[in-house]
Amino acid sequence: MDLYDKYKLKRVINADGKMTILGVSKVSDEVVDAQKLGAQNFFEMSNLLVKTGEYLARLVGSEDALVVNSASAGIAESLAGIIGQGSQYHVYHPYTDRITKREVILPMGHDVDYGTPVDVMISVAGGKMVPAGYSNMCKPEHLEMQITDQTAAILYIKSHHTVQKSMLTIPEAIEVAHRHNLPLVLDAAAEEDLLKYVKMGADIVIYSGAKAIEGPASGVIFGKEEYIKWARMQGFGIGRAMKIGKENIIGLTAAIAKYLKEGSESGESMIERLKPFVDNLDQIPNMDVKIVQDGAGRAIYRAEVKPTGDLSAKEICDQLRNGETAIYAREYRVNEGIIEFDIRAVNEIEMYQIVSRLKEIVGGN
Repeated sequence: MDLYDKYKLKRVINADGKMTILGVSKVSDEVVDAQKLGAQNFFEMSNLLVKTGEYLARLVGSEDALVVNSASAGIAESLAGIIGQGSQYHVYHPYTDRITKREVILPMGHDVDYGTPVDVMISVAGGKMVPAGYSNMCKPEHLEMQITDQTAAILYIKSHHTVQKSMLTIPEAIEVAHRHNLPLVLDAAAEEDLLKYVKMGADIVIYSGAKAIEGPASGVIFGKEEYIKWARMQGFGIGRAMKIGKENIIGLTAAIAKYLKEGSESGESMIERLKPFVDNLDQIPNMDVKIVQDGAGRAIYRAEVKPTGDLSAKEICDQLRNGETAIYAREYRVNEGIIEFDIRAVNEIEMYQIVSRLKEIVGGN
């Protein structure tokens, strides 16, 4: 009996992308082996976090690093550390009135819901979100005009979820932050380049361990030594509720080393795998199909399907999810009548199943 039968679970085809609601990524045997070694041995946990952090920092050219249990935890613990600035009293009293410098400036178009709103993590850290600019525009001067003597940090979210147009760049945000002696905290949870943002000069860069890196449930913070030290202190405060196990610390460390050596699937490879899939989709009646690039400019390519028949994109997605096997398509643009299929975690057999199910739903042989 396999896991699906044992626990009476539905089988899933993940054509949505590296999504938390589906378990994010598939983990390689090499990473699972590292997790097993971590799980079956003992460590001084504080030392394990320091030493793995030092190792990972050397790999990416950062001053220091810290493995945490998620990118969300990375946001909360990093900002809490910056607010507390090394105060042991703050660690035990994170929401104390003694500390008033708590404002975190965030471009308004970056306050997105990625499973929880960004401002929730700011609040968990004890910060007060100060929006900059407008929902469709944020320029460097919009950040600058929000800076006061109560500003603790500037937070920038690099994500396909955020508003892309008329948005200041990361280097522009770094320049504003540093001109005012403030740290720039960059949430790059799903980004694929682990080197460039540290090189740009971001003070803290946060990644999900389970997305592009294809590690276990985890996150990692790279950045300036002082800020990482302050974030590490949060393990005795708010970070206690976000602690990560030894198996996932070791697993993520192995996954990052593997990722930096081997990289992820190239855009060219995705396009080649997409071509026969798109050709088969194109044979289904009442569908306009093409290959499109990720909206945030990443080297990720997907199949875009625009239904032209009686069933709407939302109705089709609902039926895909509610079949005997749950097929999750990318639904960010269903309000525009568009379905996307992300094939990074989809094999040829699953592509055939997607095409067959779509034929059942909309008709066609």
